[in-house]
Amino acid sequence: MTRLLAFLGGHGPKVLFLGVFLGLALPDLAAVARPLVGPAVALLTLLTLLRVEWSQMAAYLRRPRLALLLLAWLLLVSPVLMWAALALLPAPAALETALVLMAAAPPILGVTAVAMLLGLDGALALVIGLVAMLLAPLTVPPMSLWLLGLDLQVSVPVFMLRLAAVVVGAFAFALLLRRWLGVAWFRARASALDGLVVLTMLVFAVAIMDGVTQTAFARPGVVALYILVAFVANPLLQLVGTLAFWWLGPRGALSVGLISGNCNMGLLLAALPPRAEYDVVLFFALAQLPMYMLPFLLTPLYRRLLRAVAPSAD
Repeated sequence: MTRLLAFLGGHGPKVLFLGVFLGLALPDLAAVARPLVGPAVALLTLLTLLRVEWSQMAAYLRRPRLALLLLAWLLLVSPVLMWAALALLPAPAALETALVLMAAAPPILGVTAVAMLLGLDGALALVIGLVAMLLAPLTVPPMSLWLLGLDLQVSVPVFMLRLAAVVVGAFAFALLLRRWLGVAWFRARASALDGLVVLTMLVFAVAIMDGVTQTAFARPGVVALYILVAFVANPLLQLVGTLAFWWLGPRGALSVGLISGNCNMGLLLAALPPRAEYDVVLFFALAQLPMYMLPFLLTPLYRRLLRAVAPSAD
């Protein structure tokens, strides 16, 4: 089992690339896995906290100006830029809503694991992702109302309590395990933890694809358009985020770009009103494809860029 987990962890981007198609190829499996979306998010948060170095996370908390700048970029600037781009390139109303909400959403916590698998700054991704997730109830509803005229009809206190329960619970359990087993125990099993992260991300990917295959057969044109737009929007947000923070250096800038493009749209599913268009939900599901496929496709680029700056990093 340990060898299997180590293999999965060592080939994470490739496994995620192939595994994301399981939910589409096996719709019955996706339907069965659907209730596991919430538990998978919680487990992924815990595993990431066990894998990342807490001293590195604390270092970012001691740089509040940088943290505030990153949070403002992710939660405020990105949705405004997306809205401005759509004003120049009009899209169907449902797609425009989905894209702006995507840009307004905090980073998905699973991107921390992807960052570590790619050799990027997992601590930065985790710290900013956790804080952004807690701030999202304060920023997403007003941004959606201001930019789209969309009232999410969500109770901010209830929304924050749900998010805090996941984050605080994961932190408490991770702290207990680290004190019980010791930090060295988890460091020695880093590859196995990476494998568990990959498995958890696969469960989430399969579960969120519930219903997508049927829609693809019923409305192939819409599904093809949404997939195309998702594969443009994700790397475009990554590129803009990387360029905006290039002054952090390639590793930091690429990490910011990664969290800029990989947004937690699953989090918004709980906030959308009952009358929300199905096409918005459909885009959120299809947008998982580039999130799982691009890390594998872009791995050679990441490695080349990180190798180029490795001597100067010493």
